[in-house]
Amino acid sequence: MPEIGVRELKARASEIVRAVRERRARYLITYRGRPVGVILPLGEAEGDELAVQERRDAAWRELVALGQAIGEGWQSDQTATEILSEMRR
Repeated sequence: MPEIGVRELKARASEIVRAVRERRARYLITYRGRPVGVILPLGEAEGDELAVQERRDAAWRELVALGQAIGEGWQSDQTATEILSEMRR
């Protein structure tokens, strides 16, 4: 991903936006040599957020399923919280 400083971005804004729109280009924006932001096609930004949310949802479903499996095989009269509290003493 090419880096572009703020001053260069200001001078070439139309060209940069056209490249993002037509070629799906991505740019790392820098200020005094340090990264401060990213310009990328809108569809990619939405897709990235959707992908993150899907992974979160999948992880949560897996945790719920694991909790149910553990609960089905639980053989103690104490809850897991009670057991952990006793271990800490």
